[in-house]
Amino acid sequence: MKVGVIAVQGAFREHIRVLRELGADAVEVRRANELEGADAVVLPGGESTAIGKLMRTYDLIEPVKKLANEGKPVFGTCAGMIVLAKHIAGEDTVHLGLMDVEVNRNSFGRQRESFEADLDFPALGDKPYPAVFIRAPHIQSVGKDAEVLATYDDRIVAVRQGNLLATSFHPELTGDTRLHEYFLGLGEQKRS
Repeated sequence: MKVGVIAVQGAFREHIRVLRELGADAVEVRRANELEGADAVVLPGGESTAIGKLMRTYDLIEPVKKLANEGKPVFGTCAGMIVLAKHIAGEDTVHLGLMDVEVNRNSFGRQRESFEADLDFPALGDKPYPAVFIRAPHIQSVGKDAEVLATYDDRIVAVRQGNLLATSFHPELTGDTRLHEYFLGLGEQKRS
């Protein structure tokens, strides 16, 4: 399974390492032609404004939308969640505008207020999921097609909408691969 990891800015290397450990053919994507043959896409954490701007510069917006609309899984983590969202609180501009959620950026505070927390995440089993929050956004509201997968402190921090998956936190930094396995499972469902 080929997974294109958007590599214009942010924590793309960590996602690639985890995906390769799980047997996926994870590749860095900076140009649209590098998405050819991709079965899934990851939008990493980083700086959402920079990621969105660079995706426009490198003509990656429409190819990622096309893959998502074909039903291929797209996973946005932290800033990637903001890039996926249809609505960003207090802003008129969105990037991909694919997921029917409204996100609030930096809602858990600044970099020095980063933290870890164990989440109840029923889709991943009974064992708590160790989430790493770094200048994390949260989801203020979800549309009717989006399913809330996890919350923290009464805030929505993980959602799924069909083939789209998004988290406020950084699963690539935890050492727990269950969320990446879940994401790859979405791709296997699409391929079977």
